[in-house]
Amino acid sequence: MQLSPQEIAERSAAAMWARDDASQWLGCSLDAVAPGSATLSMTVETHHTNGHDICHGGYIFTLADSAFAFACNSYNQIVVAQHNSITFVAPGALGDRLTAVAREVARFGRSGIYDVRVENQNGKVIAEFRGNSRVIGGKHFEEDA
Repeated sequence: MQLSPQEIAERSAAAMWARDDASQWLGCSLDAVAPGSATLSMTVETHHTNGHDICHGGYIFTLADSAFAFACNSYNQIVVAQHNSITFVAPGALGDRLTAVAREVARFGRSGIYDVRVENQNGKVIAEFRGNSRVIGGKHFEEDA
């Protein structure tokens, strides 16, 4: 039986999530996945805050990077980051629920470009992230013939 693109995205995400200790340790939840897109979220807790009493930028980057990873790996191909950049727009506060929504901009050959917006629970933009991906070979799961 042929899997639909949505089923492929969901099975790829399930396989990745089972091994993604970093995102789980951070306290992320995988909220949605579809071909070329993914949504992850996390609540800013005390251990996520820095010396300014706001969410450490590294954790915001990690949340965005994880959403990017699930989006670009949604085609049952093993894909890694080639280059990422982030612009911090506003601080994340203790108790904020941050949501990272990744969407595919372009896929060509073995490369891809993905944008991720991180917002708080009020829809305030916290960060804008752009990720460039590279397919390295292999699959997350064996598809039935």
